Amino acid sequence: MEQKRGLLKSSFPVKASMVIMGTGQLLQKQWIKGILYLTCFVSYIVYLALTGVEDIIGFFTLGTVKGDAWLGIEGDDSIMMLLKGLLAFVITAFFVGIHKSNINDAHRSDIKVKQGSVLPKFSKACGIFFDKKFYIIALAVPVVGVLIFNILPIVFMILISFTNYGGDVVPPELVDWIGFDNFGKVLALSEIKDTFFKILAWNLVWALISTLVNYFGGLGLALLLNKKCVKGKAFWRAFPVLAYAVPGFITLLGFKFMFSYGGPINYYITMSGGSAIGFLDIDAGLTAKLIGILVNAWISVPTSMLLATGILSNMNKDLYDAASIDGASKWKQFTKITLPFVIFSTTPVLITSFVGNFNNFGIFYFLRGGLYNEGYFLASDTDLLINWLYNLSIDNNYYGIGAAISLIIFIITSIFSLLTYVRSGAYKKEDTYR
Repeated sequence: MEQKRGLLKSSFPVKASMVIMGTGQLLQKQWIKGILYLTCFVSYIVYLALTGVEDIIGFFTLGTVKGDAWLGIEGDDSIMMLLKGLLAFVITAFFVGIHKSNINDAHRSDIKVKQGSVLPKFSKACGIFFDKKFYIIALAVPVVGVLIFNILPIVFMILISFTNYGGDVVPPELVDWIGFDNFGKVLALSEIKDTFFKILAWNLVWALISTLVNYFGGLGLALLLNKKCVKGKAFWRAFPVLAYAVPGFITLLGFKFMFSYGGPINYYITMSGGSAIGFLDIDAGLTAKLIGILVNAWISVPTSMLLATGILSNMNKDLYDAASIDGASKWKQFTKITLPFVIFSTTPVLITSFVGNFNNFGIFYFLRGGLYNEGYFLASDTDLLINWLYNLSIDNNYYGIGAAISLIIFIITSIFSLLTYVRSGAYKKEDTYR
């Protein structure tokens, strides 16, 4: 409030900067800074005049002219209008930020002039800024990269979930805003709703079991290889690392071949007089799910092992000596000393692993991609939400429903991650193991 009152009572150059960027700096004879701000102002006005206003209007209308190839009517591309409108809002927000910095700079300069101080030259002002605000310059590139390649696609996906884009409604057809209808279809339309809740239940079970198997499998290997009685530790550690070093999709395709009808497992079964087993068939059910969990463990356990190995190397050996003197068993030492320390150190990684498994697209896509089970809407009984999303949007053009499911996945994983981390010892007791 005090700053607002100060701006209202400020001199003419500051008030001029509120109307036209850079004029305050020019009136204060800060020529270079004033010209730069004024250039930004003029550029934004020209952008609005040429395409900005049209893009903002198009964001709300999503087009009014339907294309017709027979009549030679090009028509409006609703999705491009949505994207360009989103970009217009981003540019406007960026301009508002620059305009705010322009007003604040003019106000600070006005205070210095009133105090009788000499305003620094542009080169000196840049030097002071680089010295005191270097972190802004250093973080600017990664922040802009995150905004362009992470935030904007997420916002675009969220916006798509509120349109009827998909199915028969694709350009040159005009797309419309439909509010929460797509979420209503996911949560209320019988066929889609039943499939959603079936897959969600399996998705949660899969993520939980896979995370625990991978985590404790890696921890178990690390503890085993940490024993003094184990000889040739570097040799034994090499094999899990080699499994991790092979690209994941090659490993998955290799396992798919192994469990196929013509693979080596069925070959030895038939050679022994048995019948070939459809491990990954459409009716495989629980067998295919167990294979997915084991294959995922094969790929992920080495990572957990390497992480646990590094953490165990920092354990205080005196704790174990004291526990042995007190008569604690090996299991007691593990549950009361090793496990709390490892979990405390790896809680963020554990959360990341759960979210990664929840959104693990590759496992069942490469093992059983393209299968649709009866009782499921464009999905199989092993598909995760991310696989179903792919089937809906990429293979069957249900973009709006797919975007709605993406937003639901984002909400579920975000809430789980935040609640788990905030309630964990890694957050509450940060200084415990320092």
